[in-house]
Amino acid sequence: MTKPWPDLDLGRIRLSSLDNRHSKVKVADFAEPYKVGATFRGFIKTWPDILAAGDLKKAAQSLARAKRAGLTIMLAMGGHPIKVGLGPLLVDLLEKGLFDSISANGSVMVHDTEVALVGATSEDVGANLGDGAFGVTGETGALINKAAKMAAEKGQGLGQTLGLLLNDLNPPEIKSSVLAAAARLNIPLTIHAALGTDVYNIHPDRDFGSLGQASQNDFQTFCQLTATLEGGVFLNLGSAVIMPEVFLKALTLVRNLGHAVKKVTTINMDFIHQYRSRVNVVERPTKEGGQGYYFIGHHEIMFPLLMALVLEELESPF
Repeated sequence: MTKPWPDLDLGRIRLSSLDNRHSKVKVADFAEPYKVGATFRGFIKTWPDILAAGDLKKAAQSLARAKRAGLTIMLAMGGHPIKVGLGPLLVDLLEKGLFDSISANGSVMVHDTEVALVGATSEDVGANLGDGAFGVTGETGALINKAAKMAAEKGQGLGQTLGLLLNDLNPPEIKSSVLAAAARLNIPLTIHAALGTDVYNIHPDRDFGSLGQASQNDFQTFCQLTATLEGGVFLNLGSAVIMPEVFLKALTLVRNLGHAVKKVTTINMDFIHQYRSRVNVVERPTKEGGQGYYFIGHHEIMFPLLMALVLEELESPF
């Protein structure tokens, strides 16, 4: 039987040498042993300068450069960062002036409002769904829907209006409220609410018309901010669908209107890999220039780590 494939003479393989071969990993980039008692900066210096460890430092440097240059830094987020206790850190960063805006989906209003009112949030869905008790907390829905109606009537954004209401109420845990801090500091906090997705949508005071108008007002502000993003940074923290989609629509709108938002750094942080945030935040917006980063890990660890890196970099570059 004639073989339909050729014989291969392995003795004729052309070998290369380690001396002249390009290698992507070098000892100079390796980790160093940690020394007990080291400072945070000393700890950072022990990291390998490879893959995500190197990228996290580069992302922090991009944020610090944008801040020093007075360029726009936008933070978008889902509700989970509030649920895992990052509110006080976000308030501190707003007070330090790191972010020019925060944009969020509707669940952020729920968790931030409840934290401000009673210092607790995140009800047990599984325990309460069976008898229909989930999501019908009176105070939460009443305040958010009141804000939506006020914002629609006054031509204001939903985030700002709710933040101002919380400041007027001055509840026990107001210091942990991101919404209240943004309103107090006059920093735009835009809310991009979907219909039927959040617990205040099943409250007796719900008004989808007002909610839509208030969110439209916030989307207008978001687009205006996006138009100033050239050279700046857009960071998406834990929103898998809403904020990546909002960002993409705003970006194409401002480019269509002639705003040169081409060179931008985008950062996505989530605890699992998400298709939509990868393509709509990290890949597509940076095809015209800039750099995209994707970091996977728990928000309660990764976000404080990145922010600590940024603050250290602002104090003294690495």
